[in-house]
Parts: sequence; structure tokens; C-alpha cells
Amino acid sequence: MLNIYLEFFKSDAVIMIGKYLLVILPIVLPIMFLYTLWVIRFRWLTMKYLEKQKPCLLEIRLPKEITKSPAAMEIFFSHLEQGGAGNYSEAFLDGKTRPWFSCEIVSTGGFVRFFVWCSEEKFRNIVEAQLYAQFPNLEIFEAEDYTKDFYFDPEKYQLAAVQYTLTKGDVFPIKTYIDYGLDEDQKDEYKIDPLTSVLEYMGALKQGENAWIQIMLQKHEPESWLHGKLTLDVKPDKANLFQRISMNLFGKSKSLKDEVKEEIQKIKESTLTIPEKGSDEKIMKFPNPTKGNIEIIAALERSASKAPFDCMIRSVYIAEKAAFLPVNVGGLIGGLKQFGSNNLNGFKPGGKGADITKTQKDLLRVFPFLKKRYDKKISTWKKGMLYSYKLRSFFQWPYKNYRKTPPFVLTTEELATLFHFPSGMVSQTPTLKRVTSKKSEAPSNLPI
Repeated sequence: MLNIYLEFFKSDAVIMIGKYLLVILPIVLPIMFLYTLWVIRFRWLTMKYLEKQKPCLLEIRLPKEITKSPAAMEIFFSHLEQGGAGNYSEAFLDGKTRPWFSCEIVSTGGFVRFFVWCSEEKFRNIVEAQLYAQFPNLEIFEAEDYTKDFYFDPEKYQLAAVQYTLTKGDVFPIKTYIDYGLDEDQKDEYKIDPLTSVLEYMGALKQGENAWIQIMLQKHEPESWLHGKLTLDVKPDKANLFQRISMNLFGKSKSLKDEVKEEIQKIKESTLTIPEKGSDEKIMKFPNPTKGNIEIIAALERSASKAPFDCMIRSVYIAEKAAFLPVNVGGLIGGLKQFGSNNLNGFKPGGKGADITKTQKDLLRVFPFLKKRYDKKISTWKKGMLYSYKLRSFFQWPYKNYRKTPPFVLTTEELATLFHFPSGMVSQTPTLKRVTSKKSEAPSNLPI
């Protein structure tokens, strides 16, 4: 047996591979080492920068009457398109990064509230100014973090968490408020707001139950050196040799508009009229899309005209052990399914969740001693999900792309569909906190 191994290592192929490794490794290993150091340094600088920024959480109290459509929220989201580092100095010396925001719908024992979280306090003025501009009768105030009293304790709380992803690629939009006709003037009794069922579900929770929906967003940009990525934001036909090598090695993020154009072209090519056999081959082919194809193309073109954001959506259902109802977990997941469309896009649970697979369940029946191991796995996952929610973390470390689920792209139109303030006539959730009366100025003749 020993002779066989010796003969193998003496073979010409092995010797040739060894020679190549001796030449390549001294070059490759230092490059890999330097790149690793560069990534670690970039992450450290970013974390130091974020430590200096004080985040803030704003609670939004709704007026009883809201007459504006979700288009008003679309205007609000367009002003959250805030950039990060503008030059290499800000990126590599200061660690400056793109700010991000979190729009949250929260139910505490059935009482439903709206929140907007900012990664940097300086953006508070932008959020308040734009919300007041669209909804003058709102009340906005800085709130204490509603998550601070919650911690992972299996003896006290039961927890279920979901992190969502899209059913199709980023280019395909979800079913938006325009598809529901909420952009048109019509009587309230004929309006169908998909967010209403979500609010009704959250308003039906009992004492001891808590449901949180978190929609995180960050300006969408092709990744570049300014974001700690070895990619360059240049067009391939205008790139120099170094830039082309960088793109080939590390990839390049395409803009949403470019991806939409490619997808539309694919649809048109797939619907080309093909001449019948025996006919003149010189007959010009032309697109012959179906009604469904036309609707998809129209939705894609409309989506391409809106500002895109990198997004992540997660939801958490946490309750005291005595109050925890497993059926409410399904209700939380089902609330987002109504924004989906078979022809376009939708949401589904993504990433590695806490549930074990069927194969693992079968293994537990055969090898019950493995249960402790799987219980630990589930506990670790739940703990990470709760902490990442509390930190509003996903785009940055320490919980970057939690469980390796990359961010997806949503436009301002899609965001306004998921997070807007429904009319009091359309959504009559009794536990939705609203302003009881309109604000007015004090009389000018009051004695001082």
C-alpha cells in the first residue's frame, strides 16, 4: 500500500501540479492576506463611524382622517435616498457609509403603532419635515425603544421570527397600491387597502402578545470601492484594463434600470412570431406579447422610473409562554402574501430559519440524543434574529446580511404600498392609535 502512495506522488501530473503551486502560492497567498486585512480594516472603520452616530426612534401618531393616497408616502420615501461616502477619504479614513432607515409597524397587546428609525440622528429633521409636509395633522415624537425590555429567555418568552425574500428577481415589482386602484379618487367604501388586513391581524392580538414588522431600507447603488467592495461603478465598454479585471474577478452590480431593460428584451424575444415551415424565411419576426406579457412590461417600465432601495423585511412574534399562539405565526407570514402576484413578484420566508428539515426530524426519531443539538441550533437562530431586530442591523456589521440572505430591491412605489397610513374610514382597527383631535393655534387675544 505504501508503495502505491509513493508511486502516486512520483507521477508526472502530481509533480507538475506541485511546481505550479510553488510558483503561484507565493503570489496568491500575500494577495489574499492583504485583501483580508483590507476588508477587516474597512469593517472596523465602519463600526467606529457608526458608534459615533446616535440613532433615533420616532413614533408617528395618525390623525383620524387621512385623505391622501399612498402616493404621499412615495414622496416621503424619495427623500430618504441619502448617499454615503462621497470620496475615498470619507470611506477609508472616516469609515462613512450609507445611512439606513427602518419603518416599523408594531402591535403591543393589540395596540398598533407606527415608527420610523434613523441610523443617524441628523436625519430626524428630514423624516419629520417630509412627513409633516404630506400629513400636517400627524404627531411625531421621539420614543423609547419598545424592544429594550425584551430579551431571549426561552423560560419566559416564546419567539417566532421570519426574514423575507422575493419569489422572483429584483426587477419584478410586487403588487402595488396602483394595482389596487388606491391612486384613484373613489369612495372609501370601495377602496381595498392590502395593509388593512395586516393591521386588523395585529390589532386582534391579546395581552402578552407582541408582533413587529420591520422594513429596512438603504439607498440602492452599484457597489464600489466606496462601499468596501472590489468593484467599480463604470460601464464595461469604457473600463480600462484594471477595471475590467476587477469586474471579472469580483463582479459588478447592475443598476435596476439596466436589469429591467434586459428583462423586457427577454420577454419581447420570447414572444417573437416565428414563420411557419415552408414560408419565406425572409419574413420579419416581430414581438407578439400576450395580455399578461403586456401587463408585466408595463409594470416593469413603471418600476424602472421609480427610485430603488436595498431592502430587508423581517417580522417577529414574541409572547409570554402562556399567551403564545402558534396560529398567529402563520397570520404574520400570510399578511405579506397579499402583496404578491403570480405574474410579478411576492414575498416568501428566506434564509435559514429556525425550523428543522423533515430529514432532521426523521433523524431525531432514530437518534433522540441529537435533540439537544438541534434545540441549541434553534435557540441560537432565534437569539440572533431578536438581537439583529433590536439593533436594526442588516446592511452593516455585526449582523450584516443575517444568515446570508442578501438584500433585495424595492422602489418607492413598493415601499409606499407596504408602509403607509390608511384612511380612518378604510382601516377601522379600533386599537390603531390615532390623534383624537386636530391641532390648532392658540387664540391671539389670550392674556399673557
